[in-house]
Amino acid sequence: MSLQENIDYYINQDGNFVFTREYHLKRGYCCKNKCLHCPWDYGKPKQEKKQEHK
Repeated sequence: MSLQENIDYYINQDGNFVFTREYHLKRGYCCKNKCLHCPWDYGKPKQEKKQEHK
């Protein structure tokens, strides 16, 4: 797979390559490295659902 800048990745202010959500979806699986743009939200805190008070 050939990578396209600003579609599959971008280079941040520190000069690091950052893979985008689109890249991860093309790859098709989670690497479990807590990637910034993980479409599977691996390693991100789960949000609790707010319950309505009646």
